[in-house]
Amino acid sequence: MIEKLLKKKNLQEAFSKGLLKPGMNVLVDKPKKLVNNVEGMKQCLAGLRKDLPWVERLDLTNPPAEDVIFKAEGKAPTASKGDVNADDDFQREMFFYRQAQATVLEALPLLNKHGISTKRPDDYFAEMAKSDQHMQKIRKKLISKQLILEKSEKAKKLREQRKFGKKVQVEVIQKRQKEKKAMMTAVKKYQKGMTDKLDFLEGDKKTSKDSSQGPKKAVTKKGSNAKRKYKDQKFGFGGKKSGKKWNTKESYNDVSGFRAKVAHAKSGKGGKKGKGGGGGKQNKRPGKSVRKKMKSRS
Repeated sequence: MIEKLLKKKNLQEAFSKGLLKPGMNVLVDKPKKLVNNVEGMKQCLAGLRKDLPWVERLDLTNPPAEDVIFKAEGKAPTASKGDVNADDDFQREMFFYRQAQATVLEALPLLNKHGISTKRPDDYFAEMAKSDQHMQKIRKKLISKQLILEKSEKAKKLREQRKFGKKVQVEVIQKRQKEKKAMMTAVKKYQKGMTDKLDFLEGDKKTSKDSSQGPKKAVTKKGSNAKRKYKDQKFGFGGKKSGKKWNTKESYNDVSGFRAKVAHAKSGKGGKKGKGGGGGKQNKRPGKSVRKKMKSRS
């Protein structure tokens, strides 16, 4: 080994000085010399076989523990060491678990015999294998993963809500279009005199009070009379007008109050056309702003 290191060092120095050239060094396959050092192997084995007490070694070799539950139920016993299939993960891990149980059952009495405590005291604080900085990094990583999962779940819920909202919106629009179509059909039938019912005007606003009053009295006449009756019922009749501005035969033939100058708007002096003729006193109406001021004063 020392010779190899010296050769390697010499080669490095020669390479740094530029003494090595292509073709100077050729790799030669040298047959490996096998050495059967029996005395050296015996010395190593004797060093491993130190006759130490069990407390210093703490080694146990035992078969797996017997499954009490399987035995009580009358089932087949668990697999022994020779029957374990190494490719079967469950069977292999179960074998390790039963073997650890057997080791614990055998080791606890031995430890108690040698006065070695097997329970950790309440005020015992064991030093962690990893530092606090490393654990903080792990915690931050776990928190970031949790936040990412929460965001993805929230986004998924929002997408589902949007899909559901769009579905509800489409259903509402279709329902409105259907109601509108039914309303237009009923209005057309009513205008053509095919029906005298006006229930379609109330729609969904019908209350239980209206239903308790019983069916409304059907209108016997159709056409414009039925329409007029509905409007009278909704807006009222309004009462009879005074009729003061209506002409009669006597007022039409009475010309005693007729004045040509007023009728033709002729002035008394200059003969100019216009209201008042320019000769008499003109009755001028005040402007809009003046009228507003007069109203505010009153």
